[in-house]
Amino acid sequence: MTLGIGIDTGGTFTDIVIIDLESEEVLRKSKSPTTPEDLSKGIRGAMSYLDRGLLAHVSVVSLSSTLATNSVVEGKGCRVALICAGSEVEKPDAEEYVSISGGHNIHGGEEQELDIGKARKFMESVRGKVGAVAISSFMSVRNPEHENRLKDLTAEILDVPAVCGHDLSSKLGFGVRTSTCVMNARLIPVMRSLIDSVTKVMTEFGIRAPLMMVRGDGTMMGESVAMEKPIETVMSGPTASMIGAVRMTGLKDAVVMDMGGTTTDIGILRNGRPALAPEGMTIAGKKTHVLAARISTAGIGGDSRIMVNGGKIVLKSTRAVPLRVAASRWPSVIDSMMSLPTDASPDPEYPDDMVFLDSELFVTLGFPPSGIYMSPESRMFLEMASEQPISAREAAEEIGTYPSALDIRGLEARGFIQRIAFTPTDVLHVDGTYLEYAREASIMGARYLSRKCKMTIGEFVSGCRENVKAKLCTELMKVLLADEMGERPLEPYAASMVIKSALGISSTYGCSIRLNIPIIGMGAPSGTYVRWTGDAFGTKTVIDPHSDVGNALGAITSTVSESVEVIVSPEDLDSPSSGFEVFSPEGKEVCATLEKALARAEEIGKSISGSRARLSGAADIVFEVKRGERYLPLRGIKVLVDCVITVTAAGKPRAFDAEKL
Repeated sequence: MTLGIGIDTGGTFTDIVIIDLESEEVLRKSKSPTTPEDLSKGIRGAMSYLDRGLLAHVSVVSLSSTLATNSVVEGKGCRVALICAGSEVEKPDAEEYVSISGGHNIHGGEEQELDIGKARKFMESVRGKVGAVAISSFMSVRNPEHENRLKDLTAEILDVPAVCGHDLSSKLGFGVRTSTCVMNARLIPVMRSLIDSVTKVMTEFGIRAPLMMVRGDGTMMGESVAMEKPIETVMSGPTASMIGAVRMTGLKDAVVMDMGGTTTDIGILRNGRPALAPEGMTIAGKKTHVLAARISTAGIGGDSRIMVNGGKIVLKSTRAVPLRVAASRWPSVIDSMMSLPTDASPDPEYPDDMVFLDSELFVTLGFPPSGIYMSPESRMFLEMASEQPISAREAAEEIGTYPSALDIRGLEARGFIQRIAFTPTDVLHVDGTYLEYAREASIMGARYLSRKCKMTIGEFVSGCRENVKAKLCTELMKVLLADEMGERPLEPYAASMVIKSALGISSTYGCSIRLNIPIIGMGAPSGTYVRWTGDAFGTKTVIDPHSDVGNALGAITSTVSESVEVIVSPEDLDSPSSGFEVFSPEGKEVCATLEKALARAEEIGKSISGSRARLSGAADIVFEVKRGERYLPLRGIKVLVDCVITVTAAGKPRAFDAEKL
């Protein structure tokens, strides 16, 4: 037998499977809570349940993760400095930002001289304030010279990684490419922590095998590539889940709903493969240039925060430790729940960030490194929450300030604290639908929150269920419509009809929407919430016994693949005898004829993709070349505008022969 390990490190649980790579039979599986403050603990916990005799014969390890996806949804990651050359962005999604002269034109010629002096001054000003630098120059996909020079300057001045836009995308669109670059930079420490944790535990358990990482398009890449381009893993967990769904159920056409602790990922299988979004994926409302499966990620999971604001139930995308889980980890949580005020009543409505509920506690995950500024109030709050879970109001009273001065939102976003709150899985514990832990803390939390809504516990729990169900059904409807009509907002009228169908509401009129393909449920809580969604759409729900580790199973059944786009376009559309420009990640070349340009483009594409595939650990590489041409009618003849040559180098991961040890 040739054995492989699939690992999925999600925001809530870490899953591991050992499979026979030839038969794809699951030999062992395990699950352990993910520990964000030290990911190796969760990985080690899951690994400890596996047969060490089997581990010694593992030939390859593949990792998928929802961690990067969750980080984007929750706004987590390091502080980023953004340098734009030759253009500006209206609302930069970075903590530090500067725009300098520079950039190129559509033909790769320098538009403005690069202002190295201003760039140097900016970099010196952000020293110690950021964890990564994003570099985006106008038309860098036509000439990456300015981005490369700024990257070299970053290495000279700052001891942090730098990311260039042209390394992530060959598509035009400065704004989206810049956003992609910033997102990638922010995720670098998240990805490095994950991979370091995996390799550390592999060594502890005597596993000597190559480590691969699943991309958002379902292919694999090597760990070194993943640490440079973590944005390409943002949808790796959901895509691996879809691959796992096919392997487990044998269904070729279905909707896959993977409900984890932090997010729910929804995608459609056609002929056994997830459809790709060639225009680039959108996550948390942000467009990117990253090729990935067309999967919608909604900020709703089993551990999503349920709060009350102004007497209304509000479902948030922020992940929280469920009350029932927290009570099993920290005995003081039960004491805190028992001391909740019995005369609670609705408060006025405030911005959600300004609502501080006594039923919500906080625990410290870590402290900022030296040199990073933090207010005295926030630092004192971290010290107090490191001893035992504490509410914001209680901490503020002891410090002598207001809860708003603690900067809870900032501390959560930077991963220094974890919120404990009422969640959808607490709802299931209160009504007895799903019992994994003791339910006392969940019941006491529900009792307090129901009073804040002027409801009975039963009414409050029913309201929470309807909120979750409406959210899941609305997200599913968005995916179904996008599959047929392309991505666009779900208009209020349509959203109202979906909610009427999902909740069975009938006023002046009723509405019923039917889904003609089954739903495959993935994830631990899927057995309840996904079945409710299937019932609302009048379709069958299929849940496999291994659905709780579907991501890990899908992770180990992929191939290594690297794709490169090379663009060929005429130097002058008005002059058929002009030369042809060849644009690649290495720069620009000019060929005398179209035939020579196309041949050169294919040669460059094979060289770059092959080199990248070998770096990612591919063996027995096979090349695939695709061409996409655009023409323009000009003076009665068809003139080539450009030709995109996509070269893909693919192969199985280069396995380590454990049997020869």
